[in-house]
Amino acid sequence: MSETDLIIRGRRVVLIDRIAPASIHIRDGRIVSIGEFAEVAEGCELIEADDDSVVMPGLVDTHVHINEPGRTEWEGFETATRAAAAGGVTTLIDMPLNSIPATTSSAAFHSKLNAAQNKCHVDVGFWGGVIPGNTSELALMKRDGVVGFKCFLVPSGVDEFPHVTEADLREAMPELSRLDSLLIVHAELPGPIDEAAPDEDSASDYAAFLESRPRQAENDAIELMIRLSREFGTRVHIVHLSSADAVPLIRKAQAEGVNISAETCPHYLHFAAETIPAGATEFKCCPPIRERENREQLWQALADGTIGIVVSDHSPCPGELKLAESGDFLGAWGGIASLQLRLPVIWTEANKRGFSLLDLARWLCLGPAEQVGLQHRKGSIAPGSDADLIVWSPEAEFKVDKSVLRHRHKISPYIGETLSGVVQKTFLRGRKIYDGREMVGLADGEFLLNS
Repeated sequence: MSETDLIIRGRRVVLIDRIAPASIHIRDGRIVSIGEFAEVAEGCELIEADDDSVVMPGLVDTHVHINEPGRTEWEGFETATRAAAAGGVTTLIDMPLNSIPATTSSAAFHSKLNAAQNKCHVDVGFWGGVIPGNTSELALMKRDGVVGFKCFLVPSGVDEFPHVTEADLREAMPELSRLDSLLIVHAELPGPIDEAAPDEDSASDYAAFLESRPRQAENDAIELMIRLSREFGTRVHIVHLSSADAVPLIRKAQAEGVNISAETCPHYLHFAAETIPAGATEFKCCPPIRERENREQLWQALADGTIGIVVSDHSPCPGELKLAESGDFLGAWGGIASLQLRLPVIWTEANKRGFSLLDLARWLCLGPAEQVGLQHRKGSIAPGSDADLIVWSPEAEFKVDKSVLRHRHKISPYIGETLSGVVQKTFLRGRKIYDGREMVGLADGEFLLNS
């Protein structure tokens, strides 16, 4: 019997260290070997990418708000994972909010697992949450399989997930260190935000909203987390880094051996505050999209490795919560829906700046897999890995239209943008799940329980 039951090959295959013609030999959903382009076994299925296309690992997105159960009308596992597959994402990690109950206890985590059964078109893992008073639940959630834990240092926007203070962190972080668990942090402190005192008469003015979430809130929060990580030895990761002022702080801490890492998001790398129209609340997120100069400094931090990964922070909501009619940035829900668009947004911008497909795969595939300890299965085209693969055309352009978006509410600041990079096929463990503009097969993604 042949060791291979499927071969996917192309002239541009993105391997860990090079881009080369190759044939990917697959059996039972795993990659068994990487061969030369002409190396094709008899009696197995052969899928070929055309010469204009690239074969790359399936994307890994470790920052996705799915919101089910409890707020499934915002987004749910069925719609979110369809959007993921259409965007080349084969693995995603669900945030512990904004579901009800929030994933802050073992019982709540099992409610989440029950809600997700038979609804996932891609493989899904889960973050747990750190909130005041739940330290005793952390070991139970890790035993159950969460990949790590998230906290907010500023009010999260939902009552079920209160933010933590330094005193709360001093209780939780020794336990997280004992468990060798990663703590991911929404790093803004309330003090500088409270002091900003926004002018409510200018609520539709993006500049006024930007002033209401000053860089100092992020900078001070990151200084706090560096100090606590150094003190307790806890692994810390800063989510959705927006303030480029904090990059030197993180870089210095990393050089000194502090176990701290950071991510940023497509909206911070594509948009600029100067071009956001008044009242365009689809652009609202926290921390906010900052100025053009700040954006370019974030790109520099990606180039030198201070920022290691780019994730979507897909955070959708029903249209009425965006307050589009009033254009009230201060009152609108803060979150950007972009799960399906991370690859083309980042490739469009990266290509302009001279980055390569290898850089892209590191930021979108292997780096996120390493963040959550899944690099032995996900994020690279290598023997032993799951055969999670995408075929896409880097040169093909498309204009973002509501009709192509598969998340529940067709709201996004990217609508109308022209982007490069069209996903043609997505494979999950060797099975085609997306082909052109069509979903293929059943929702049989696996739960990735890191127990």
